[in-house]
Amino acid sequence: MGDAQTCEGLLEVSSDLAAPLQLQAAGGEVCVFTTRAPDKPSVNEDGAGVFVCDGLRCVLAVADGMGGHPSGAQAASIALEELRAAVAQAVSEQTELRDAILNGFERANAAVRTDAPGSGTTLAVVEIDANTMRCYHAGDSAILAVGQRGQRRWETVAHSPVGYAVESGLLDAGDAMHHDDRHIVSNMVGSEEMRIEIGPPVKLKVRDTLLLATDGLTDNLSTPEIVEHIRKGALAKAAQSLRESCHKRMLTPESDHPCKPDDMTFMLYRSSI
Repeated sequence: MGDAQTCEGLLEVSSDLAAPLQLQAAGGEVCVFTTRAPDKPSVNEDGAGVFVCDGLRCVLAVADGMGGHPSGAQAASIALEELRAAVAQAVSEQTELRDAILNGFERANAAVRTDAPGSGTTLAVVEIDANTMRCYHAGDSAILAVGQRGQRRWETVAHSPVGYAVESGLLDAGDAMHHDDRHIVSNMVGSEEMRIEIGPPVKLKVRDTLLLATDGLTDNLSTPEIVEHIRKGALAKAAQSLRESCHKRMLTPESDHPCKPDDMTFMLYRSSI
């Protein structure tokens, strides 16, 4: 896909970016960043998509091709392309975005299984319609919506044993950051048993910030740390600060912080409606 491509209001990014990319979508601002792990010789296996439908609607997505699986980068690219095609078709035919997104997941799952057998990818998607968001995800890529004072308006649960343990109260979130099994994912695009988790419609206030991120970010920075970076201030500055902090954490091992070099992709959205 190259560094960035646009087609009828649709944008996908899969290659490394030197700095967060800024654009306007759905009555708000979006910042996108993706890069491979520090000193990694192989390709970036993450990707991101911003699919603009009209002045008030867009679809945001991040995908993380599974490291250790064959063709992880191909699986992420396929997932984003199938989602893009489904959204473009819905816009053209004036059908519901919810149905298009679900179709995109299903088409992505079938395509990965056919064209990149044995591979897998996470896929985290948010539908924006004016000041309302709705989340869809498979895997452990994260979606988080926060208010200016740091209130968490919505947060997905990672599809992983560790994610479920934290959600049930069996494991402390801080301990989870260092858990040996944190890398294990129990649901993915490319699996015969893939399932799509759908969140409820959530109203966003004017100063709320939405984050989509692969585990290159969430395995190195805790949720409270991420919230402090993104909850206020100019969105572009928040994105740059988040990038710099995560990159530093990957390069600087400390006993009380995780240090997990990995491909990193995140997207920030803030509505001005």
